[in-house]
Amino acid sequence: MFKIGFIKLGNIATSLVADLALDEIAERTDLEMKVLTFGPKMTVKEAEMAAEEMKAWGPQLIVICSPNGATPGPTKARELLKGFAVIVISDGPVKKEARDALASEGFGCIILPMDPLIGAKREFLDPAEMALFNADALKVLAAGGAVRLVQEEIDKAAASIAEGSPALPHMLATPESCTERMEFADPYARAKAMGALQMAQTVACINSQACFKLKEVDKIALVAATGHEVMRAAARLVDEARELEKAGDAVSRKPHSRGGAILQKRRLLEKPERI
Repeated sequence: MFKIGFIKLGNIATSLVADLALDEIAERTDLEMKVLTFGPKMTVKEAEMAAEEMKAWGPQLIVICSPNGATPGPTKARELLKGFAVIVISDGPVKKEARDALASEGFGCIILPMDPLIGAKREFLDPAEMALFNADALKVLAAGGAVRLVQEEIDKAAASIAEGSPALPHMLATPESCTERMEFADPYARAKAMGALQMAQTVACINSQACFKLKEVDKIALVAATGHEVMRAAARLVDEARELEKAGDAVSRKPHSRGGAILQKRRLLEKPERI
């Protein structure tokens, strides 16, 4: 039984499904999972508690999901988990220097600039707006291929560890690399999905202005609302992409078998087969 642990410090949209994507109908017999989260909190205190509990459980692979993996909380978690196979999943603020440092320290990483910063300002954000934004972001990430990229890379890393030759991913995801994983049959569908992912990346730039640079209440609220409207438009666009694939009965589906192998199918009414 392969043991994989997830530590979720703070939240990015990918955090919501990173673990669920490995066992989508809860039937895998080869995998045991443990997920530790402190909701939106991501300080050193939460990192220390999560790392100690995870080490005691003894997984073969640990995935740390957080915004800006270079901040103190996620950094502390990595420090305490040296010696374990660790993959960091984070968003755009993790710069190239930080990614290089992760690689030099033996950690894997998957950086998703299209998993955007939310408009996290009290002048704009409330619980309903927070949930709606994450729903839109997750739709873009799922239909655009980012969720599949994460799932496939974690699956591959786990398989390499189980075989005794650990190989962790080191990647900066792009709209091209994400949509490639979805194997779009219709080029217009892929173009729409790539457009949606590009829009999602732009959302992070818009919301960073509201979160970190603007001071006036009216400007903060207006700019944060702008970012969220772009996210909503991106969700509608990626929905169009999937509808094009459905219209041609060509949606790429890749479920897991009970033993963990990835199967594939294209037509709705056919059975999944081994790749």
